[in-house]
Amino acid sequence: MADVYGSSVTPRRVTNDFVDSRAFELLSRAGFVARGVVYAIIGVLALRLAVGDGGRLVNQQGAFHTVARQPLGTALLVALAVGLGGYALWRFVRAGLGRGPEGRDSSFERVAALASGLVYAALCVLAIEVLAGTSRSTSPDKATAHVLGWPAGVWLVGAVGAVFIGIAAYQAYRGLTKDFLEDAKTQEMGALTRRWIGWIGLVGHLARAVVFGLVGIFLAKAALAYEPKDAVGLNGALGKLLDRSYGPVLLGVVAAGLIAFAVYSWSDARFRKI
Repeated sequence: MADVYGSSVTPRRVTNDFVDSRAFELLSRAGFVARGVVYAIIGVLALRLAVGDGGRLVNQQGAFHTVARQPLGTALLVALAVGLGGYALWRFVRAGLGRGPEGRDSSFERVAALASGLVYAALCVLAIEVLAGTSRSTSPDKATAHVLGWPAGVWLVGAVGAVFIGIAAYQAYRGLTKDFLEDAKTQEMGALTRRWIGWIGLVGHLARAVVFGLVGIFLAKAALAYEPKDAVGLNGALGKLLDRSYGPVLLGVVAAGLIAFAVYSWSDARFRKI
């Protein structure tokens, strides 16, 4: 096939044209806004609980239900689903092509992008299910009990736990080294903005490391003890903090960190290399 100028029109060219388009960039950046909204809701509700202001612990599904109950909740949830879908698309493109309009990826980064894309595609679907009123809550312990009944289920649950622990370690590394700044257009930042984003990114990544680490540890514990009730999700991990000595303080610190990650995500909407 050839266009009016006689040049060949191929799927690769169409894909590259789309990836380099303004529409793709805007859709991708909308994904960072949506990611920030989800973390902000989870963090704010957890922080309110920590300070005794009537908050509660929610996971991503709970965050979507919270949005749906707000004025104009349906429109907000539609926008959130579109943003999460855009983020997933961006991650899939980076995994498949190894590049975007503004950056290239190593093999490790492409694998990470694929995993991230799958997670956010699932969140997009979950938001759509909440919109449609068809979402059903499946607790981590029930899901773990189901998997433990599979052949090699113990190994599978343990492996998933190890993956979460690995993600936690990577998040901690990204935060402590401020490696995330390499993905940003720092040349477009002023000195104060760069320093500010560096600090909120550090705090936000460490908070995510704590949450992912707890999820991984308790999944591994569930596998080792063959005890599904030990498995926890995001809200369960926050609940484990609350159950400890100085629990409200610990929960408050991590909740504030999740809010910091939300703000960092919104800064990514402006400065991230797409």
